[in-house]
Amino acid sequence: MRARVALEPLAEEPGAEDESGARRRSGLQATLHRWARILSGGAAGDDARPAADLRVLLSVLACPLSPVPILPRLPRHVASSAQYIIEQFRATTGCGKLEGTAKSMYAAGKVRLAMLQEPAGAGGGGGHGNGGAGRCHEGSFVVWQLAPGMWIVEMAVAGHSVAAGSDGRVAWRRTPWLGAHAARGGSRPLRRALQGLDPVMIASIFSTAEHAGEKQVDGEDCFVLRLDVGPSTLSSWSDGTAEVIRHGLTGFFSQRSGLLARLEDSQLTRIQSPGAAAMYWETTIASTMADYRAVDGGVTVAHAGRSTAHLARFGVGVRAARVVTRMEESWTIDDVAFDVPGLGPDAFIPPEEVRRSRFYDAMAAGGK
Repeated sequence: MRARVALEPLAEEPGAEDESGARRRSGLQATLHRWARILSGGAAGDDARPAADLRVLLSVLACPLSPVPILPRLPRHVASSAQYIIEQFRATTGCGKLEGTAKSMYAAGKVRLAMLQEPAGAGGGGGHGNGGAGRCHEGSFVVWQLAPGMWIVEMAVAGHSVAAGSDGRVAWRRTPWLGAHAARGGSRPLRRALQGLDPVMIASIFSTAEHAGEKQVDGEDCFVLRLDVGPSTLSSWSDGTAEVIRHGLTGFFSQRSGLLARLEDSQLTRIQSPGAAAMYWETTIASTMADYRAVDGGVTVAHAGRSTAHLARFGVGVRAARVVTRMEESWTIDDVAFDVPGLGPDAFIPPEEVRRSRFYDAMAAGGK
């Protein structure tokens, strides 16, 4: 949910405020201030709204991170119900064929983004838009990954392009409106790879989760696995005026097929400038995966899906009890390949402006 300093799974740098004004504020504070202006009618006008909306969509949904890092290795025995569920997932997807052998992955696909009207009465008011679905923006993306922690994603939508990557130590992001910047909290996986695209990574991330019961997802009985980010990690994401209070990640695994059917994450952030009242922002993203197909010798990956994100603002001074913005992404995967010939670490070097930043050396050394 932060701008220049973060690459979180949530809203990072939405808005249409001038860039110089945004840069004078601290990262997360600048992000939320600019988006608050749009929600309260402070944008440049109706003509500027589509461009501002697209920036928000790309900031929230284009290339967010998972809140938890990849484990160096998977548990070698089933010691809990959660690990039993993951063993089912591994057997169904055939990802064991890739563990220890596949060193890289490539995927390319198409994406469609839209800002949506929050249904009347939902969340206490303040939905964004003029009713129904907003304007749809179409584009494409490509993901390159070198196991386990190096990756890069590029997305181009309606004339705007964004990119993000990780060199295994530090994650970074580049947008036309804020340039390139390193992320707080060190390197973490790309959330897009968790959306059914990389079964090895999914198994690694959820191997330490807690079994949180059962729930139906689109008529499918699912096991629920839950991960909550610890206080020390949350602290590494925060800055002087922005405190990340909580972040959780939940996976819903089909009891029938063993596949990941739904992925949810939610983050709550408290913003308080000196002398001002506290403001709270909550962002949730829920993704459903579909069209699982076997590729590269029988490894099963999802080839389609849909994400819905809600960005909520509440606190003293907000005109409505809870201002909610809803946005949606749908995607299809056109091509997936593992063990890409010639792909090496040199392809994942961060942009020069990231390497020259005062944060880079500290984060590369300590992961913070």
